[in-house]
Amino acid sequence: MDWIERVAEIRRWTRGGERAPHKPLLLLYALGHFQRHGNRPIPFSAAEAELKKLLKEYGPPRDTSPGYPFHHLTNDGLWLVDTRHGPGSPGPELGRLRDSQAAGRLHPDLARALSEEPALLGRIARHLLDANFAPSLHPDLCLLAGLDLEPGAELRTPPVLRRDPGFRDRVLMAYEYCCAFCSYDGWLDGAAVGLDAAHVRWWAFEGPDNVANGLCLCAIHHKLFDKGVLGLTTDRTIAVSARFVGRSQASHDLVLSLSGRPARTPQPGLDAVEPDHISWHSHQVFRTPARG
Repeated sequence: MDWIERVAEIRRWTRGGERAPHKPLLLLYALGHFQRHGNRPIPFSAAEAELKKLLKEYGPPRDTSPGYPFHHLTNDGLWLVDTRHGPGSPGPELGRLRDSQAAGRLHPDLARALSEEPALLGRIARHLLDANFAPSLHPDLCLLAGLDLEPGAELRTPPVLRRDPGFRDRVLMAYEYCCAFCSYDGWLDGAAVGLDAAHVRWWAFEGPDNVANGLCLCAIHHKLFDKGVLGLTTDRTIAVSARFVGRSQASHDLVLSLSGRPARTPQPGLDAVEPDHISWHSHQVFRTPARG
């Protein structure tokens, strides 16, 4: 059985192209639990707060109940839920999951495969990360999910999905090795340092590896852009989420002062970010509303 294919076929809630990483987030959390405790059942009462945190930080801007993935992942042959009344999930409602003492676990066939082939866990986790989240978010997401992908062969497993290795060079050259938000342009021993090529529409969601979908950003603004703190308006000015709170002078200088400032444009003759990609980021990633 090809478990990577099974994971790739997880059925998602869809509406208007909204990203819905709820099941992948639960599966990443369950894989982290499996690393530490084997396939011991995970009580919903213990998982609820952790899942809520994962959904809030790495889900779409709208709120989602942790009961949704806990129940609905059972439809994909990867996850089982039992209650004090016996096998089967009572539904996605939080009250029912709590009152029935629901507990979930990986399907025994998947758990057996993970035990027999230790590198499989890393390959599944890598696929879930690559297929659902921007690369800048992967390390912090793994930490929050309790996943340790450092030891063994897991990090040496090649990614399931392939990116264009020339994307970074093209984007940094287009922006003349300068952050489009703050103009940082550091170099060390003849190489740009602390500068990234950020996808506006995430690569996992059909964002192309071209300059019209890229921004040269410093490492901190790349992370804030992928977390939805920063965004772009249709006229390519910088938006700052009103949900962001920062009281220090550093927060003001690095983030709050960017609100309404024009983003740097590429060199003449090279493509600026396409409006469709800006719109995708505004609806799928940016945490509305924007500061005035």
